[in-house]
Amino acid sequence: MTALLEVQDLAVHPGAAPDTSPLKPILHPLSFKLEAGEVLTLLGESGSGKSLLAQAVMGTLPPELLARGQVSVQGITSPAGQPQQRRALWGRQLALLPQEPWSALNPTMRAGAQVAEVHQLVRGLAGAEARASARQSLAAVGLARAARHYPWQLSGGMAQRVAFGATTAAGAPVLIVDEPTKGLDADLRNEIVSLLRGVLDAGGAVLLITHDVALPRMLHGQVAVLRDGHLLEHGPSAQVLEAPTQAYTRALLAAEPRHWPVLPPAQPSPATNPAGPLLHATDLSLQIGERTLFSEISLRIQPGDRMAITGPSGSGKTSLGNVLLGLVQPTAGRVQRQRQLGPHAVQKLYQDPLAAFAPQLPLRTALADVMRLHNLHPDRLKRLLARLSLNEGLLNRRPDQVSGGELQRVALARVLLLEPRLVFADEPTSRLDPLTQQHTMALLTNTLAEYGGALLLVTHDASLARRVADRCLTLSPAAP
Repeated sequence: MTALLEVQDLAVHPGAAPDTSPLKPILHPLSFKLEAGEVLTLLGESGSGKSLLAQAVMGTLPPELLARGQVSVQGITSPAGQPQQRRALWGRQLALLPQEPWSALNPTMRAGAQVAEVHQLVRGLAGAEARASARQSLAAVGLARAARHYPWQLSGGMAQRVAFGATTAAGAPVLIVDEPTKGLDADLRNEIVSLLRGVLDAGGAVLLITHDVALPRMLHGQVAVLRDGHLLEHGPSAQVLEAPTQAYTRALLAAEPRHWPVLPPAQPSPATNPAGPLLHATDLSLQIGERTLFSEISLRIQPGDRMAITGPSGSGKTSLGNVLLGLVQPTAGRVQRQRQLGPHAVQKLYQDPLAAFAPQLPLRTALADVMRLHNLHPDRLKRLLARLSLNEGLLNRRPDQVSGGELQRVALARVLLLEPRLVFADEPTSRLDPLTQQHTMALLTNTLAEYGGALLLVTHDASLARRVADRCLTLSPAAP
């Protein structure tokens, strides 16, 4: 039987043309095959090469990178370094769900139109039939009411599901999915798993990239562990997840949030709390059009507090944070800040780090602007980068040239440079592997504790919320 996807000696090298000798690989040669109904899950730390592997298979590597090896899709073989030979397969035989949904969606098109476009241009359906199929695709991911919304009107989890609907609309038998459950609550994660099972049951194959170890436990199949561009371990999911042979794999699994110790309540000194709460919100309500996101929410944030905000995707968690930060005016209610708070004492860590940086400028420029504007010593940045396990050389790249996890840590470094008194962190670890997630959350909480800073943490991970936060505010699903 012909494999649906077969990869032979696939490697990725930087800065070399196809007819020259390649430089040292950043993804070392690896091989695998997927038959009908099989799934291979790639696990590993941010920057280990998982997304590079997906891009090399699809043929979407940036021009400064070169792929070597061979890729076969349903028996059609092409050199990995000649992606144009696979472009005719896109959408029909081979499809990719990218890690950042907002970068994959057209901000000027409504969600329904974007999914209908795939049905029309790839499947060849007529206009009315394509629109009807798009409504079915959105309904399958729980977004029947979102067809007329633009991507900027959707939460991160909702945008992720629209992108999933568009990716799978043409029924490609080989599906590559990069972090499909990032930013989704447990119920929606289960829905995505059901959709992936549907692809497998229909005779398709799935190459899955994820930091969520629960996914391979639910989907079974094969698991491969990458580190620094090397394949460390590969085998059946039960074997790799229950009896790993590599110390790194054991450490990765042990770092899942459910294994973390519970942080003790913060104990700020009286000197850090001279003037009462940092923030006091009373009877907040927010309505967008005819839709009520939340109503009558009251809360106090004291120095040193760690509060988690949880709830289903689209329940208004990010919108509540924007109201508390003064970025959005509430429909009703009032937000009072401590008078002593300066204009930069409250900071937001965005759920989508790509949206927080100028796309065409190197990351170094974004951080240098902050350093110059606030007259900060360069050593402060160096210390933060080291504590976040970030190579300073990454700052010479554009935002789209680093992994999602690396970019999120750069965003965190920029926020912590200002030593804010209150940080609204919107899914700050959803792009991070368990080891980096644990390290990053420890750095964030420890740094804030040093000067009595407070944390408002948006997360869908109940285990993380229980272990980090002193208290939790759960939002109900938004009224239609």
